[in-house]
Amino acid sequence: MARTPATSRRSLLFGTAAVSAGALLTACTSNEPTNQGKAADNAAPVADDKPGKPVTIGFAGPQADHGWLNAINDNAKSRAKKYSDVTLEITEGSNDTAQQIGQIQTLINKKVDVLVVLPADGKALTQVGLQAMKAGIPVVNLDRVFASQQAYRCWIGGDNYGMGLNAGHYIGEQLKGKKNAKVVELAGLDNLELTQQRTKGFDDALKNYPNIKKVARQAADFTVESGQAKMAQLLQAQSKFDALWNHDDDQGVGALRAIDQAGRDDFLMVGGAGAKSAMDAIKAGNSVLKATVLYPPTMAASAIDLARALGQGKGVGGLAEFEIPSSLTLYSAVVTKDNVDQYLPTGFI
Repeated sequence: MARTPATSRRSLLFGTAAVSAGALLTACTSNEPTNQGKAADNAAPVADDKPGKPVTIGFAGPQADHGWLNAINDNAKSRAKKYSDVTLEITEGSNDTAQQIGQIQTLINKKVDVLVVLPADGKALTQVGLQAMKAGIPVVNLDRVFASQQAYRCWIGGDNYGMGLNAGHYIGEQLKGKKNAKVVELAGLDNLELTQQRTKGFDDALKNYPNIKKVARQAADFTVESGQAKMAQLLQAQSKFDALWNHDDDQGVGALRAIDQAGRDDFLMVGGAGAKSAMDAIKAGNSVLKATVLYPPTMAASAIDLARALGQGKGVGGLAEFEIPSSLTLYSAVVTKDNVDQYLPTGFI
């Protein structure tokens, strides 16, 4: 297994370029040497589909007990198979912090070239990220961020605030001409920062629409059962409202069951994350669900692209910098009946 020289590894670990990406990373890699002393249009080699230096990538994530997390694993595996020069070492996955730390330490001891880590708890796993970086193994921190930037070389993830913001703007535009419009919110787990960010984005967006008032909010826990129970409570408490923002399409399955059981169809619903079931319902157009705001699990495929580029000492196509960015925030697109065919291939089960 080829290893990156120490001097090269140092630049991989501590490069500082940063970018916020509105679309998923499309990496490009050239195996032809370039004149790096010249102007930016003749700059660094970048990663493409051509076979290059062999790279072993260690991948560690939480237990795939949720449709989105299962899609994260599937995206990582399928992307790695695309490259003949990539060997993927993937752990079983665990929601137990100590167990996930042990799995990552095993990958460090195997001397993988690059690590991709989606921590069950970013703060709790910061030390093992630092351990990998100090061992000369660059870390791609996926989605749930470590507490220290020293624990990763690159972070890539979704935009929770942007999810709420775009959901709020979509609902606001749909209700723009309605006086005294009322909306309700079915949130996720309230003790998670991501839930708080989604709510804040939603509330900030609604400030642009003085005719709209949020009249109720319930927190569920990202499961079908909780979605059904909490939605039933919302429906019982609110005899009339105009729109619902549901943070998560998995719990949205339960929410739709409660809505059907109550015989309600007097409002529009916006989901979150981009499940295939939600997109199918949007396309069918026979329910209150009219849109879903993406939190794309394809970020795991992009993380593999970034890890491969790091392991090969290359940059990202379309950027002038020699290094890959230190941060990429993915855009939370709104999927409606008008564009659902475009996004259906990315829908997770």
